[in-house]
Amino acid sequence: MAKQRRIEKSVNLALQGGGAHGAFTWGVLDKLFEDDRIWLQSISGTSAGAMNAVVAAQGMYDGQAEGARAALKHFWRRISEAGLASPIKRSPIDMATGNWSLDTSPAYLFFDMMNGFASPYQTNPFNYNPIRGILEETVDFKKVSAAGDGFTIFISATNVETGRVRVFHRQEITIDVVLASACLPFMFQAIEVEGQHYWDGGYMGNPVLSPFKDNSPVDDLMIIQINPIFRDGVPTVAREIMNRVNEISFNSSLLRELRAIRDMNRLIESGELSGKKHRLTRVHMIEDRKHMRPLGASSKLNTEWAFLEHLFDIGRNAACRWLDRHYDDLGVRSTLDLDELFADGGV
Repeated sequence: MAKQRRIEKSVNLALQGGGAHGAFTWGVLDKLFEDDRIWLQSISGTSAGAMNAVVAAQGMYDGQAEGARAALKHFWRRISEAGLASPIKRSPIDMATGNWSLDTSPAYLFFDMMNGFASPYQTNPFNYNPIRGILEETVDFKKVSAAGDGFTIFISATNVETGRVRVFHRQEITIDVVLASACLPFMFQAIEVEGQHYWDGGYMGNPVLSPFKDNSPVDDLMIIQINPIFRDGVPTVAREIMNRVNEISFNSSLLRELRAIRDMNRLIESGELSGKKHRLTRVHMIEDRKHMRPLGASSKLNTEWAFLEHLFDIGRNAACRWLDRHYDDLGVRSTLDLDELFADGGV
């Protein structure tokens, strides 16, 4: 029998995408579900964040918080097992030096080079994606999409033709919606949903924050940050330049929404907008710059169980530190200083 939770505070969660780095988010979620003082009211997820969201929802349906923890562990274990069949693995050089990246993996370098010559419509004509099978065995989407337990999910994907983000609400979520949210265009063919074609949601919403205002009664927003916003120095090596371009691209929509939240909060606090019609948003962020920044983009394709466990530990420890420092701030004040984030006047 599941123990009775003593919920004291509620939060909305925003889960970024980032391939295998989504195991960092798994670690954060494991701690949050373990802490019986907190209720996760709504989750907005993109790509790996979308997968974490639907797997957690399935687990909650089956066994509340402990069920969510077990479901997430099972999902990431299956991801690792599926990765054993992939030719893309760390090279002996990286293994010997303890580097988790795939930058010197012959298979990774080959497929990376092929991206410039052939699309997945040629290299993967049947659009095979091993994650489809894992999701099919892990998640009952009819149950997950059913309303009734007060737990809401939003998943974003990028419409290929319009270039706009599409936000799917819980009752609209199917396996194709989740795969669309994680569809990297150089690896997989665009996913068709309701006659429209979609790519990874990270291009236009990583993840989207706007649905919380109209669909959640909770005013505390917690972002689980995977992709570094800041990096010191200017990259000068081609791969490092590409990595930084990807980070900037996948953070751009999040930064725009955070700036909009800051501006809205300012107008409410100044009295220019009515506090009766508009609500302040308290913003929080769990991240680990020290351990996540050194990980190159290629490590997002590394599904070794040891690496996923490493990321899990980083995420769980980051959540523990955040709760120790800021639990009392939930429901009271923001712990992410948006004025400081945009101090240079950038958007």
